[in-house]
Amino acid sequence: MERKPLREVTIKIGLERLDMQEGITVEALLDSGATGLVMSLEFARKKGFKLKKLERPMQVRNVDGSFNREGPIENTVEVNVYYKGHVERTEIDVIGGQKWGVILGMPWLERHNPKIDWKTGEVKMTRCPEECGKQWRPVQSKSGWEKQKEEKAREETEKRKEEKEKKRKQKKGRTV
Repeated sequence: MERKPLREVTIKIGLERLDMQEGITVEALLDSGATGLVMSLEFARKKGFKLKKLERPMQVRNVDGSFNREGPIENTVEVNVYYKGHVERTEIDVIGGQKWGVILGMPWLERHNPKIDWKTGEVKMTRCPEECGKQWRPVQSKSGWEKQKEEKAREETEKRKEEKEKKRKQKKGRTV
């Protein structure tokens, strides 16, 4: 059986609305031709994301060099993005008239340098930079951004316990 060629590469990501600490799962397009991270205005409104007005609108050009008919980027949203154990806080530009709810463009691709199998569309975060706070590991048996958020919370709790213990030992050393 002959496999159909890939037309696009997408990944399921979790997006957390920071104002309400609620999240959704969305299919995001990986687009090496996009010069930013983009969210559709319609998607942002439908899902209740809090829009942050830009001081100055940014003009957007299409692939053919023409200006986007929906106008400039006037808003962004700040979110946490979750993908296979990876989490990062970022701002995404919001623009109308997009086919995709979310597009992760070259800035995201360059920063994380994911390993992409162009035959199957599989995306692995094997080369994610340390500052992302997560090193790549195989897909978790429990999927979804909620489980990744729980894991991050557990790690932060453990880190706080270690810091508290360290302070206790330092304090004990001073009182002797």
